[in-house]
Amino acid sequence: MTPEILFGLPGKTALVTGGATGIGRMAAEALVRAGAHVLLASRKDGACAAVAEELNALDAPGSAEGFVGDVGTEEGVDALVAEVKARTGKLHILMNNAGITWGAPYGQFPHKAWEKVMAVNVAGVFDLTQKLTPMLKASASPEDPARVVNVGSVMGEVPMGDGAYSYSASKAAVMHLTKILGKELAGDYITVNALAPGPFVSRMTAFATADEGMRGRVGDDVPLKRVGQPEDIAGCVLFLCGKGGSYVTGSIVPVSGGINVVTSGNIFEEAMH
Repeated sequence: MTPEILFGLPGKTALVTGGATGIGRMAAEALVRAGAHVLLASRKDGACAAVAEELNALDAPGSAEGFVGDVGTEEGVDALVAEVKARTGKLHILMNNAGITWGAPYGQFPHKAWEKVMAVNVAGVFDLTQKLTPMLKASASPEDPARVVNVGSVMGEVPMGDGAYSYSASKAAVMHLTKILGKELAGDYITVNALAPGPFVSRMTAFATADEGMRGRVGDDVPLKRVGQPEDIAGCVLFLCGKGGSYVTGSIVPVSGGINVVTSGNIFEEAMH
């Protein structure tokens, strides 16, 4: 099979939440370059529309349109679902990328940091997926399932989220929810998988990746010695959404440069010398 058959997405329609920046923006460009029509939604008015213009100027086989969408409340999810239905009669791919974080030291971490983060990162992911399942199911077949791609985090896999307690716990929940829905929706020919990214350049990580020097220092702490690049996200998304990933569901793809397998040193090393 050719790469175009394995990873191409001509005729497919995708929704990417939080698509204006960071990983969502990287994924949206990959989908457009693969031939998909991509709906971009985020809370910031005009941000996704501006990105859609940029993507449409790439002379790629796909296209994009952007609008406001908020998954942090039930009303916001309902409005986003209505907007999607008004713009398209079919949906093949849903990428649940929208997310927020909150950082504070232990002893000062507020209750509202749990309410807000869990509402967007977990409840929003579930509610949007649930309400768009009929559209996904209508476009699915055994040979070409519909796809859901959730965005977790390596911080939800390993205990490294000091100061970002609700964020780390929310991403662990997203990845467990991915497995539950992967099992539950398989009979509807909908695959559900998740990315577990490490450090990428985004608005959320700007405090640590804003310039080349900072990115270099962050990369030094990654086993593969760099921060993530757009093509790292693009490759994973196109695999999970293309023909090549049609037999994969309930998986967590560790796009973290090896952080997911870092362990402490050999506890017997000193005794053996």
